[in-house]
Amino acid sequence: MPSLSPAAMETERFRAYGARHVDELRDRFGIPDHIARSIKSLAAVLPFRVNEYVLANLVDWDNIPDDPIFQMVFPQSGMLRQEDERRLAALVDDPGAKKELRLTVQQIRGSLNPHPSGQKQLNVPTLDGNEMPGIQHKYRETVLYFPGQGQTCHSYCTYCFRWAQFVGDADLRFAVPEPSRLVEYLSHHPEIDDVLVTGGDPMIMSTDRLRSHLEPILDVPTVRTIRIGTKSVAYWPQRFVTDNDADDVLRLFEEIVASGRNLAVMMHFTHPRELESDLARRAIARIRSTGALAYCQAPLVARVNDDAETWSALWRAELAAGAVPYYMFVERDTGPYEYFKVPLARAHEIFRSAYLTLPGLARTVRGPVMSATPGKVIVDGVTESAEGRFFQLRMLQARDPQLVGRPFRAHYSETAAWLDELRPADDAPADIAAAIRGPLPQVTDDIDSSAWLRQELAHA
Repeated sequence: MPSLSPAAMETERFRAYGARHVDELRDRFGIPDHIARSIKSLAAVLPFRVNEYVLANLVDWDNIPDDPIFQMVFPQSGMLRQEDERRLAALVDDPGAKKELRLTVQQIRGSLNPHPSGQKQLNVPTLDGNEMPGIQHKYRETVLYFPGQGQTCHSYCTYCFRWAQFVGDADLRFAVPEPSRLVEYLSHHPEIDDVLVTGGDPMIMSTDRLRSHLEPILDVPTVRTIRIGTKSVAYWPQRFVTDNDADDVLRLFEEIVASGRNLAVMMHFTHPRELESDLARRAIARIRSTGALAYCQAPLVARVNDDAETWSALWRAELAAGAVPYYMFVERDTGPYEYFKVPLARAHEIFRSAYLTLPGLARTVRGPVMSATPGKVIVDGVTESAEGRFFQLRMLQARDPQLVGRPFRAHYSETAAWLDELRPADDAPADIAAAIRGPLPQVTDDIDSSAWLRQELAHA
């Protein structure tokens, strides 16, 4: 591991700020009153957490509210329907409306499709007829594992597709306190060679706690890769540099690599500013020094990174730091989706324009990719023929392994932003078309929310 200078050894205390600190942040950073009021209201529905490193190093306070990092970490007016924002604003500051506020928040969250792409209906596996909480098994070779103590983050992204993990509702949360059931499940499924430890953010845990979740996995010989999904390198790089147990966590990484496994740290960088910090680059260098692989991925997000110049700068910065650009994801249809979505036609053009600027070693990146119900679908291009204009698509990964790697076409659309808004071409393979059209229960916005709320209040 790289040694640290004496100055770098000083530990910075982590401090998080939430909804109850909005007035403090308003006074400290000059947030306009109307924006602060919106943050308070929306934070009743959407998770809000930010920390001192993000506030002091990443947000451009001279450019709020348009600053992309400010958009990333502070709830904004427009993220919810106007009707819902008005209801919240009227209830949040009314001490006598706590019951109505609670029910209103519950209703709004339910309308935001908290578990997209069949995560609860289709991804939760069973063993001996019993569901496995805190585990998802969507692809044959890969299991997702949600350690209970890692289901928070150093800061929350407003666009996070796992926002439901952070709102304190046990019914919406994936989590498991310890890994014994995971290990048992893995022993019954030798085809699984890849475990993705995710959240939340597993790197919010102490090293001792993280070790308690990872070491038992090393006893399963069929597991050859352990991945850790994390935003910590962007939001709290001190975790790998100056935290009290920073050296301990790197030693743990070394032990995993020494066991003969691949350890891949899946870093989430959304904007190139997150890589301008010397501390972040040093964190990446220390992680790589353990033998761990460093991969980078992020979604394409309106108002944050929806231009080719930003993505080109981001991928070049990742490569310069020694990390591998991996995925540009399409923003998932959950949470404040309407605020952040980018149509697939524009997403493809942004990706292609940025890709053209890259050196060969950065062209490892793939995108734009939808993690949809049938699997990961990439937009490879736009084609024209006598029949019309089409998206050229491909199944990068699939719930049904027989679909993996297979191309297909869908009719072109200027406005479609997700797979279920596309119409497969007549020549699309029947099994792929069936997988795309597969029926699933959907949470929609066309419910009579006012009637629902009146009914709930009457029975409360």
